[in-house]
Amino acid sequence: MLRTSLIVASLVAVLVSTLAIFVAGASGAWSASSAFPVTITTPSGKVTIGKRPTRIISLSPTATETLFAIGAGRQVIAVDDQSDYPKNVPTTTLSGFTPNVEAIAGYRPDLVVIAYDTKGLSGALRRLGIKVIHHDGVLGFPGAYQQIRQLGLVTGHETEANRLVRGMKTAIGRIVDGAKSKAGSLSVYHELTPDFYSVTSKTFVGKVYAALGLRNVADAADSGGIGYPQLSAEYIVAQSPDLIVLADTVCCGQKASTVAQRPGWDRIKAVRTGSIVRIHDSIASRWGPRLVNFFQALSLALARL
Repeated sequence: MLRTSLIVASLVAVLVSTLAIFVAGASGAWSASSAFPVTITTPSGKVTIGKRPTRIISLSPTATETLFAIGAGRQVIAVDDQSDYPKNVPTTTLSGFTPNVEAIAGYRPDLVVIAYDTKGLSGALRRLGIKVIHHDGVLGFPGAYQQIRQLGLVTGHETEANRLVRGMKTAIGRIVDGAKSKAGSLSVYHELTPDFYSVTSKTFVGKVYAALGLRNVADAADSGGIGYPQLSAEYIVAQSPDLIVLADTVCCGQKASTVAQRPGWDRIKAVRTGSIVRIHDSIASRWGPRLVNFFQALSLALARL
C-alpha cells in the first residue's frame, strides 16, 4: 500500500497549495469596478441588490467557500452548520436543510444565500424584506463559474470573482491537458457511501472524471438515468476499476485498508496497485473554488498509475 500512502500524502500538499486561492481574495476590499444596484438572473428568477450587503448569511457551504475566496468574508456574519471551510467562518447552528426563518431573521441579514429552498424559505425571507439568492447545485463547470461571478457582483467583489474564475480555469485546463494522455482507457469508481452509491457522468462530479478522460464504471449501471446509482459489490469487482476515489472518508471512515478487506476486492486493479484516492467529503461534493483541489488530487493519482 506504499503507492496509496504516497497519494494520501500528496493530497496534503494539494490542500496547502490551494489555500493561495483563498489568501488572494482575503483582503475584504471593495472592488472599485462594482456599482449598485446590480441585478442577476438565477434559475429562481431575477434578484436586484440595491446596495453593497454588509450582513450576509450563507446557508450553502459552496457559497461560503466562494464568498471568502473572493474577499467578501468580512461581510459574512453567519454560516450554516455544514460550512466548515475556510476555518475562520462564523459557523452557527443554522441549517440549510431544515431552515428556521425566525432564527435566520434574528441575525438581521441584508442578504441570504441558500442552496436548498425548502419549506418555502426564500418566499418567507422575501416577505420580511430580506434579499435571497438561491444557488442550487450545478450540472457543469459553466454553472459553477457563473455562480462565483454572481456572488462577486452582488457583494461588490466583481474583480476578485473574475480573477478567481480565470485562475480556476487556467489551473484546471493545465491539469486536464496533462492528464488526458495518462488516463487513456483507464476506469474509475467514485464511492459516495460504503453501500456503493456512486455518481455517473451526468453529475457535476462525474464531469470531472469525464474531463480527465476516465471511463466511469457507474455509467453503464445507471439504468434509471438518475445519476446516483447504487452499485453492487459484485459489479464493482467485475469492472475492476483502475482507480478508486473514496468520498466517504469523513462520514464513514473509509480508507485503503477498509476497502482491501471487502470480500473479493483484492482482485480489483485499483486495490492491487494501491491506486485509491481518499478525498475529503466536502471537496468531492462542492462546486466552488476547491474544485481545483479535486482535479489536482486525481492528477496526482493518475501520474502514479
